[in-house]
Amino acid sequence: MTKKRLTTSAMIASFAEEGQRTTAAPFGHALSGLAAQRDEIVGLTADLGKYTDMHIFAESFPARYYQMGMAEQLLFGAAAGMAEVGLVPFASTYSVFATRRAYDSLCLDIAEPGLNVNIVGGLPGLTTGYGPSHQATEDLAILRGVPGLTIVDPCDSVDIEQAVPALADSAGPTYLRLLRGKVPTVLDEYDYRFELGKAAELRSGGDVVLVSSGLMTMRALDAAQKLAEHRVDTAVVHCPTIKPLDTETILRVADSGRMLATLENHSVVGGLAESVASTLVTNNATRGVVPIGLPDEFLAAGALPTLHDRYGLSTDRIVKRVLEELG
Repeated sequence: MTKKRLTTSAMIASFAEEGQRTTAAPFGHALSGLAAQRDEIVGLTADLGKYTDMHIFAESFPARYYQMGMAEQLLFGAAAGMAEVGLVPFASTYSVFATRRAYDSLCLDIAEPGLNVNIVGGLPGLTTGYGPSHQATEDLAILRGVPGLTIVDPCDSVDIEQAVPALADSAGPTYLRLLRGKVPTVLDEYDYRFELGKAAELRSGGDVVLVSSGLMTMRALDAAQKLAEHRVDTAVVHCPTIKPLDTETILRVADSGRMLATLENHSVVGGLAESVASTLVTNNATRGVVPIGLPDEFLAAGALPTLHDRYGLSTDRIVKRVLEELG
């Protein structure tokens, strides 16, 4: 049997499975919908309107759209100034540029004065095959230490559509890990509603609990179905807000004899896994956590399906890892 060759465009690659339901540009449409209701909403980008779905907003509200060019520090400085005078800016760029290149501006211009600036980071984690220059595999580790910064890692189009107005209503700075283009639509099947700072148990199970964020929640749900074929009863808890983490829910689901694993589209260093482990230790609920995420290394370039399988983010690799841990 000839194995199907896995290929995707490296820059605008989609992690959606073949035949999966998707929604086009949910962030751009959600922001435009919000702006139609609130005159203070403005959009900015650093030469990446098309690649962060900000072009949808630009077409609807050209007078409230600002193209700052390839100058991420300027992007954040301008957004801070707008917030100072009562506007509510959404500033989009790639996550690698928001974190590595413009960290000082984000920290001192936006976070230190506690301004309502909403940073939208494209290509988070392993969502492009362009290699380390564009793969933001450590953005959560960099930003979790910024005081007062809210961090959201949405699973799908439903999460994004509901998160945008919630972030605008949040008083301080926020960082949204953007899923762009044709984004899978999954959570509408689970009676789910996004609530800032809250996790949601999407599926119950008595043997294993998978605590996940971002696109890994849809992989966790798929893995749970496949694990059922091995008679493994698996719960899935989605954590769309990385900071502040829903400590109450984490402690509740950890208070059992079930195997506990975290799933994240991020390095196993400094992201969801370490946040969950820290929560357990600081609340005297010490127990083991199996971290499923990207390795602590710079990743290769290539087709997304191939890379996800290579680095352990594919559904089959998740199932294999859980079965190995169960022994």
